[in-house]
Amino acid sequence: MAKEKKAAKAPAKAPAKAPAMTKAKLVDAIAEKSGLSKKDSEKAFVAAVAAITEALEKGEKVQIVGFGTFEVRDKKAKEAINPQKPTEKIHVPARKAPAFKPGKSLKDAVNKK
Repeated sequence: MAKEKKAAKAPAKAPAKAPAMTKAKLVDAIAEKSGLSKKDSEKAFVAAVAAITEALEKGEKVQIVGFGTFEVRDKKAKEAINPQKPTEKIHVPARKAPAFKPGKSLKDAVNKK
């Protein structure tokens, strides 16, 4: 009896990525939900982003209850491998990086089935 070859399973396809919500789409959504004009919605959006950015530049946390917290985290200096020359090590200096920690309400909204 010859052994029968099993048909190879096709690799599982990764789920399709949802289209990204651009700034224009977000401004449209704000206008629709708030009743503001698109122009006023864009001004409000730009002002909110500017206020968050300014607070982070000062090292402050921005907490939006039910949504999440924006903060600045310190990244330590480290030695890393140069991706263009794997035998070479490079020094990556210490830096600050913006971070976002989602709040419970946001996590629950994303994970509801």
